[in-house]
Amino acid sequence: MNNYRDIIIAPIVTEKTAACANENKVVFKVDLKANKTQIKQAIEKIFGVKVISVHTLNSHPKKRRVGKYTGMTKKYKKAIVKLAEGSNISFD
Repeated sequence: MNNYRDIIIAPIVTEKTAACANENKVVFKVDLKANKTQIKQAIEKIFGVKVISVHTLNSHPKKRRVGKYTGMTKKYKKAIVKLAEGSNISFD
């Protein structure tokens, strides 16, 4: 990874991830090849916060159909990042 911004693709904002915000957790879509250490360093450098832990999971593609055409959704990796007390990331 050449740049920290190449690792973090986008935040994932859903009802379930909003509930994680109460526990001081934030969920991001990250690069498939990134490991936990790279994700932690990228979050700390980009947002200037202290990261306690990182949990990752791979989201596998699912079959989708529109009319007679079938296809697959994209594969991606999620990172659930727990922030230190007093640290906050807001997406306004």
